[in-house]
Amino acid sequence: RMVEIGRVVYIAKGDNEGKLATIVNIIDGNKVLLDGPASGVLRSVRNLKDLQLTKFKVPIRLQQRTKNVEKAWTEAEISKKWEGSTWAKKLAARKIRSTLTDFDRYKLMRAKQARNRLVKVELAKLKKAARKA
Repeated sequence: RMVEIGRVVYIAKGDNEGKLATIVNIIDGNKVLLDGPASGVLRSVRNLKDLQLTKFKVPIRLQQRTKNVEKAWTEAEISKKWEGSTWAKKLAARKIRSTLTDFDRYKLMRAKQARNRLVKVELAKLKKAARKA
């Protein structure tokens, strides 16, 4: 993945953490100008160390206005593609897991135990059938 104009980035640190934005201009080797009108990120200069590049790219030109960036974003359906990606699903699962109560964690543990018990029983059946054959 290359740092290029139109590249969609995930903001990992600082303001707007956890949101998506688009690279509108490359200032130097360390900083880029971001704009994310569809995700609520105001146009600002950010350090590349705070960003993670995604596989998505919006077809825009250098220094394009916010309304044009938003139009290109919606036409490319970036928000929809992001929600369908594995990365976004993992983040959502991590968020859900962090909000579990003690009782929820207990129920999850018991469900895992029940699942593992079923797997163990089926495996024992298969091993027994293999020994007979």
